[in-house]
Amino acid sequence: MSTFELEIWDDEAEKVTFYTVRWEDASQSETDKFFETQNNIDANATQTLLSLILDTIGTDYGAIGDFFNRFEENVTALPPQGRVVVGELMLRYPNFPLRLYALRIKNREDLVVLFNGGRKTGGTNMESESLNMKFIEAKEFAKKIDQALQDGSIVIDEEARMLRSYNGSKEIML
Repeated sequence: MSTFELEIWDDEAEKVTFYTVRWEDASQSETDKFFETQNNIDANATQTLLSLILDTIGTDYGAIGDFFNRFEENVTALPPQGRVVVGELMLRYPNFPLRLYALRIKNREDLVVLFNGGRKTGGTNMESESLNMKFIEAKEFAKKIDQALQDGSIVIDEEARMLRSYNGSKEIML
């Protein structure tokens, strides 16, 4: 796996700082690629997922486990599966066409890395060729991020609700 940068995707939400990954030589982050591509195909589904991420998770409730219940090895896929009830909120996404892979940093409710994803065109992500490739990439990104957190290459800045390199820098290359 080539080198990638872990960078802030959105830090304006009240409860969550969202990160993404960008390949070293790429002009766009993986999350931006996902939203641009999917918006051109199905703007309604894309806006629904974006609202879940920025409004429901980012501003209203935080990255609680209920929203990250579609476990696929060491990452989760958004939107959540099944019927999700949190307080007075009830979410259900039957037959939702999109999957966006994500990692809750150490299962925290305030730090999430969003990767890429795609359209689920088969019964499983393995049967959805382009989605399966994004899943494999997301697993590898998550593995490197988890390893960097364990070995101290990445540290959590509790006060700023952000990740930093071991030397305090906001620039994180893995």
